Amino acid sequence: MAKRILVSKMLKTNLMHNNPTLAKYIPLTKRLKRDLLSSMLDQHGMVYVKPDQGSQGNGVIRIEKINRSYRYQNGLQIFTFTTFNSMYASLRKHFNHKKYIIQKGIHLLKHKGRPFDFRVMIQRNPKRKWECTGTLGRLAHPGKAVTNGSQGGTIYDPSLLLSPLIQTRTSAVLRHMNRLAHLTASQLSQTHPQLNELGLDIAIDRSLKPWILEVNTSPDAGPFSLLPNPKIIRTIVAYGKIYGKHHRSSCTKAKKAPGSSRG
Repeated sequence: MAKRILVSKMLKTNLMHNNPTLAKYIPLTKRLKRDLLSSMLDQHGMVYVKPDQGSQGNGVIRIEKINRSYRYQNGLQIFTFTTFNSMYASLRKHFNHKKYIIQKGIHLLKHKGRPFDFRVMIQRNPKRKWECTGTLGRLAHPGKAVTNGSQGGTIYDPSLLLSPLIQTRTSAVLRHMNRLAHLTASQLSQTHPQLNELGLDIAIDRSLKPWILEVNTSPDAGPFSLLPNPKIIRTIVAYGKIYGKHHRSSCTKAKKAPGSSRG
């Protein structure tokens, strides 16, 4: 099995911050420390705590400070506390001696009351140039704080999620996400030229600004098979074969958007 490249979320964030343009689209992200968590909750009201190395939304916890109380959500479970100390004591039980990061929470756009974000796939094409090969929307499982398909999320054509909210601006938002993907690929491949593909998780906030939540260096192509256009998954799989990556052309964990048909 090929060695995974750039697995640390904190390292990827630091490398991306070397590009001043890219840095504007990255939520404040720090290594988890108790006092820092407290101050970020005071300042932002909502943060996400994530394993520094991890994927598929596993271990991601949303934490909120509401008035003088605290609560966090892990999966479908929500825990409420009257003090930061009691909340943190409970939170620590989930860490399992792993390294964690804190990320400022972004209030995502919603569809039918459920938050959604996007996965943008960018790959080396046959000419070794970076090319965006697919974008999908991920609608969170009802009651969950993460949108990942492996956590019960539903896969949508991105326009179906954006159009009801922003109508004619949909194409511009999608192009902006593609530009961010190209900037990210260019920046990370400067220090890691062996990179061949990236999967960017991008959120759009209520002012329509995109935020890069996470960059995956070994993205799962399977959810793209649930999009209406079959050419997308075929291209992703074909490009992967060129550089020795075998992508799944099907998906069993994520749900397919209702009424979505292949054509």
